[in-house]
Amino acid sequence: MKKKFIYTSLIGLLLAGSIGCKKIEDFGIANDNPAATTTPRVDALLTNSIQNLRGYTFFVTGGYYAQYFSQSQYPDAMLYALNQDGFTGNYSGILYDLENIQLVNSSNNQNQVAKILQQYVYFQLTNRWGDLPYSQALKGITVNAPAYDTQEAIYKGMLAALTTAATSFDGSAITGDVIYNGDVASWKRVANSLRLVMSIQLSKKYPGASDYAATQFKAALADAGGVIITNAQNMTIIPAAPNFRNVIWDGYNGRKDYGESKTMTDLTGSLADARQAVFGGASEQQGNTATSSVGIPYGGDKGTTEGFTNNNPTWARVLRGDKRDQSSPMYVITASQIALIRAEAANLGWTTESLSSLYVQGITLSHEQWGVSAPSATYLANANVAVGAVGAVNNVRNISTQRYLASYPDGQQGWNIWRKTGFPTLVPASAAVNSSKQIPRRLAYSATEQTTNKANNDAAIARLTGGNTQDARMWWDQ
Repeated sequence: MKKKFIYTSLIGLLLAGSIGCKKIEDFGIANDNPAATTTPRVDALLTNSIQNLRGYTFFVTGGYYAQYFSQSQYPDAMLYALNQDGFTGNYSGILYDLENIQLVNSSNNQNQVAKILQQYVYFQLTNRWGDLPYSQALKGITVNAPAYDTQEAIYKGMLAALTTAATSFDGSAITGDVIYNGDVASWKRVANSLRLVMSIQLSKKYPGASDYAATQFKAALADAGGVIITNAQNMTIIPAAPNFRNVIWDGYNGRKDYGESKTMTDLTGSLADARQAVFGGASEQQGNTATSSVGIPYGGDKGTTEGFTNNNPTWARVLRGDKRDQSSPMYVITASQIALIRAEAANLGWTTESLSSLYVQGITLSHEQWGVSAPSATYLANANVAVGAVGAVNNVRNISTQRYLASYPDGQQGWNIWRKTGFPTLVPASAAVNSSKQIPRRLAYSATEQTTNKANNDAAIARLTGGNTQDARMWWDQ
């Protein structure tokens, strides 16, 4: 793909009519199709974009790094082989579609929803690679080689965009919304909840109660639009099968080469966590209700892991079969995650909310989300679960571990939580093939960036300590 189309895709074609040949109509209209659609359908663009968010809720590579999952036959990702996946397809795909909605400008509310979803996608991308095109991306042929914004600038841009969106809704229609059916109140809650998720991710960089991250967090929490507080308000995608399917179902459609890791099953087992009955399934067959707590040992070579799965046929597939049908829900943001994030903020001293109440609420909501019995008093009193007063010794460990459990199987969130806090404690793969033998902290930039956007890619690499490696820590991870 030529450089000028990498980040702009077809947006340039929208601009082409105003430049170049003076009168296209001079060539006649013999090839015009009177039945053709010349204006993009914003409802279809929004529906398609929402359905394509499925892949962002299940970033499998992040799940290997976070040790949610283990591989058997093809363990390269689990062993930290160099990953140089390109990010440009996200720009020419979903980001372009969401930008196109705003360019058509048929409805203010439609634009705000598109803006919110764009920030979610950028959030996923910057947490994988670090610095990326943001402010100069999606500008059409006017910007062929967009600069890479620093991750700090991207985060501040995302938070500013979400703040504006949350307060900019009016009475105009939202069409093609297959999550909330055009309900404005729900999208305000999503915008504010994303602000909480993003702000707490910056607590390693800005830990203080008066610092930027805490200020943004408190502003989002105080917003009149509110945040997600019940499972009925969860941002959930229901795949429109058969054209769009649950991506975990796709992962087992004729295959069975990855599963829940022993790291996860050991963790849930040590806590007697009821969610394991849902987290692991004994079969890859659709609809199967048999459960499994036999996790695949993490980080072994092909022979070791494949031998284990051959000898243990009921090893834990990711989610029980009835929870990964073609149309099973995929969670983007949940009430459980938000309650636990608020508990973390209270423990940091950012807010005066009740740490213990929010923490128990978050754990309970997660159990409810997965349809298992509420956590018992014994579970909550476990030393590896319970929290004490604000700032108590094990609070960070236990809150982070519960956030990690509540985010399963969202590999991106699990990886984010571990990189920020170091919890749960993860042991690198014993058969790691990378030079450092450590769990990757980022994805390396694709080699194609050196041929399509070299100067800006070089500038971004220069800002990484150690260069374009998987071990280089992104801005918020320092």
